[in-house]
Amino acid sequence: MTLTELQSEPKKQPQEQWHTDYSRQIGDEAPIRNRSGIEIKPLYTPSDWSGDRYLADLGYPGQFPLTRGIYPTMHRGRTWTQRQLIGLGTPEDYNKRVRSILDAGSSAISLLPCCSGFRGIDCDEVEPVLLGTCGTVINTTDHMDRALDGVPIDQISTAMNDPSPFTLLAFTLGVARRRGIAWSKVTGTSNQSDYLSHFIANHQFYRLSLPGSRRVLLDHIEFCRRHVPNWNPMSVVGQHMQQAGATPAETMGFTLSTAIQYAEDCVHRGMDIDDVLRRFTFFFDISISFFEEVAKFRAARRIWARVARDRLGARDPASWRFKFHGQTSGVDLTQQQPLNNIARVSVQAIAGILSGLQSLHTDAYDEAIACPSEETARVAVATQNILREEARLCDVIDPLGGSYYVERLTDDMEEQIEKVISRIDAVGGMYNAAESGLVQTMIGESALAFQEQIDSGQRKIVGVNCYQADEYLAAPPTERPDPDAMNRHIEQFKAFKQERSQHQVSQALDALARAANSTDQNTFEKVVEAVDVGVTHGEVIACLRRELGFGHPLVIA
Repeated sequence: MTLTELQSEPKKQPQEQWHTDYSRQIGDEAPIRNRSGIEIKPLYTPSDWSGDRYLADLGYPGQFPLTRGIYPTMHRGRTWTQRQLIGLGTPEDYNKRVRSILDAGSSAISLLPCCSGFRGIDCDEVEPVLLGTCGTVINTTDHMDRALDGVPIDQISTAMNDPSPFTLLAFTLGVARRRGIAWSKVTGTSNQSDYLSHFIANHQFYRLSLPGSRRVLLDHIEFCRRHVPNWNPMSVVGQHMQQAGATPAETMGFTLSTAIQYAEDCVHRGMDIDDVLRRFTFFFDISISFFEEVAKFRAARRIWARVARDRLGARDPASWRFKFHGQTSGVDLTQQQPLNNIARVSVQAIAGILSGLQSLHTDAYDEAIACPSEETARVAVATQNILREEARLCDVIDPLGGSYYVERLTDDMEEQIEKVISRIDAVGGMYNAAESGLVQTMIGESALAFQEQIDSGQRKIVGVNCYQADEYLAAPPTERPDPDAMNRHIEQFKAFKQERSQHQVSQALDALARAANSTDQNTFEKVVEAVDVGVTHGEVIACLRRELGFGHPLVIA
């Protein structure tokens, strides 16, 4: 081609020229999709998001539709709560660890009970070697009092990983009564109150029958709204379903559908929707799919604001707030080359912070191997301190807002989430969808598809299917409770059971059984009364299992 011909050739527009140059350099390219299956383009421009609907779709922080944050100042005014999940050994072991974590900068606490507690049994029913390796052995109010020794529960928020029938909160209220603390000053969350997520994806936590769990949860919410006004009795958990294999979009759709179910159940019980929704909180995994997670949470805030206002009829703007706790995803952590997990946790934490969470737990790098050691837990807390103080992630509210990519991805995630909600609505809501196995089937299909991508090498995981090392980094030693201390704890527990008033215990359990079979008595009120006279965790659950049925999660073949 001559110079004259080149000069006379029509000049391409910049976008067309870029596309030509990109295609020439990259050649044939397979589509790239995120975990939710949304195709990701190589470049986003004003044609993907122009900002014409800024006020309708984004607005300002603290204003409907809350896409950019639920409070006007967000992290610039008040940073997220640093809440580390702690559980190990005896109550004294927990107390020592929690004081250390508070000294390291954590601003709230979380209590993880021993697996025996999750299964609904007391420490004298289990081989001692199995106790306290992944949670703290808490079976009575006395145990909780020792675990929280020196912890100002009237000044600091406490998250109890406390499935139905919520004995840990009952113990905490007993401790408050002993210390002369008004229940109105007790703040925190019943962090595992979501029985539907347990039925679907976390069978260890599932203690009571499906209808029994429904009844006890509503009693719990009703009691707390009347007597513990600053406690959050409802934590809707997306974490379990995402860790079981649901995509981020599916997880959010399932979680919002679950929240709708609980809200409608509360209204049917006669509770005021605004009073209830103000104390709804959410709990999520934050995966390493960075932009997808940011878009997931921004889309969820917008959807929930509309659902709360338009579908559920809440009039108070405080009821529209999508308040959520995020935990960096342990599923993304690897046993291989465990120090790499520090980088993974940092990426996950940044995604959660930039998406506007209210509370954050950062996993320790050894969490894929064992209960974190004190040293690794300190690194996890320091990670948050570094991101806040050194990286200065709090300086700007919603700093990714307005990005062509982030806004288009937020719209795409919103569309996917709403499709999931519509599918759940079509079968009559989340209770029916869980009972029928629809949700479990959807999660199973997504989990299998993701694992096949890893097995084929399509999805790279450093140290697992790429960049493997000939020698793995040494895993940190597993910390186990002192056997002598645990044996003393068990013997003290047995002595306590012998020395308490058997008559009062029998009366309290009879009252709990009558409440479970009544239509007008509150079961959680009777749980609180029972533990106050020495009824144990395992005895409470055994009683309710007899009256309301044992929890048998649905198994999908």
